[in-house]
Amino acid sequence: MNHRQRFRSGGVAAWSIQHPIGVSMIALAVMVLGAFSLSRLNIDLLPHLIYPEIRVRINDPGVPAQIMEDRITRQLEEQLAVTEDAVSVQSNTSEGQSAVDLAFPYGKDIDIALRDASTRLDRAKRFLPDTIDPPTIYKRDPSQIPVYELAVSSTLRTSAELREWMDYTLAKWLLNLPGVAAAEVGGGLVREVQVLPDQQRLAGVGLTMDDLVRAIREGNVEAPGGQVQMRTQQMSSRVQARFTSLEQLANLPVTGAGQSKGEIVYLREVAEVNDASEQEQLRIRLNGAPGIKLSIQKQPQANTVAVVEAVRGQLAWLRDQQLIPADIAIDAVSDQAVFITRSMNNAVLAAVSGALLAMLVVYVFLGSVRRTLIIGSAIPIAVLVTFIFMQGGGLTLNIMTLGGLALGVGMLVDNTI
Repeated sequence: MNHRQRFRSGGVAAWSIQHPIGVSMIALAVMVLGAFSLSRLNIDLLPHLIYPEIRVRINDPGVPAQIMEDRITRQLEEQLAVTEDAVSVQSNTSEGQSAVDLAFPYGKDIDIALRDASTRLDRAKRFLPDTIDPPTIYKRDPSQIPVYELAVSSTLRTSAELREWMDYTLAKWLLNLPGVAAAEVGGGLVREVQVLPDQQRLAGVGLTMDDLVRAIREGNVEAPGGQVQMRTQQMSSRVQARFTSLEQLANLPVTGAGQSKGEIVYLREVAEVNDASEQEQLRIRLNGAPGIKLSIQKQPQANTVAVVEAVRGQLAWLRDQQLIPADIAIDAVSDQAVFITRSMNNAVLAAVSGALLAMLVVYVFLGSVRRTLIIGSAIPIAVLVTFIFMQGGGLTLNIMTLGGLALGVGMLVDNTI
């Protein structure tokens, strides 16, 4: 048995010696395939893990927590608790916000669970108040963490003007970049036109708050007006009656059932119209100066480094084209690409230094250049083979896989020596 094993090992060694070209061709093919697999690997900060959780969020600003719990949270719990395979339901209610989390067993297809929970949420909407914001339902996914966060400030513009420019200009420029899923703007002041009624004046002219709300809603409309048939063509018409200035809103006629006949009351006579802003919910500061945050989220399968580089390139191009005003400063406050790049550089440095040290030790003890080169080439070939299996298994280059590669290179160096 031992003789047969020695014979087989000798046969393999003899074949390797007699056919060096064949071995070289196989090694070259493996290296080419490994390099191709490496070019197709996505680069991310964390592994692509999806926790078996579904989260539902509903906002109703200004409503006390007790009322939110009675009118919204309990309804959500009753409807979502019957979601298939849900093992637990947890809720958290605060002023103006209701949060319900569904947990599922590991191994559950979270996309099916999300679809089922969405159906339950649609049924629950019948029992919810009309004043709530549109509900949000999503699965817990680390890929939703922003990959690039910017702080934008201006020396000339007000907070409301800067927020409006970012919402309707800057965010639109970045949203269409490859791999970008969302460009979320946070902080600053959002413009709000406030109508502050005078209760005594309303009562004096026989009007109510409902009359005021109805007049504003019916007076600020834009609707299709149908088709206008001409001799040679057909044209579309529309009713354009949206307010474009505070003066138009202040001069809006208000009518009501308790009002005297023939009496015309304008909005400015019973209410104060102000060009103000919403209450600031999120306050952003950069080096002590007020600013606005812009968070870039990538698509789940996108390359983090490529997405960040695309955003940087777009911002640089906008600066060169003078599309970003000179008074606006944009500073990066969070960049996942930096951590990923450093991790990759550390892994590459560990692999290269380990290979060189292993080759040096082998050459000192064996004194053979040929054996030294053979052992030195085994390390990059082994790493490239690993890339082939990673690409086939759908893995990404992240801090976990890079740490595993560094550990594997260390073990390979030890075994080689």
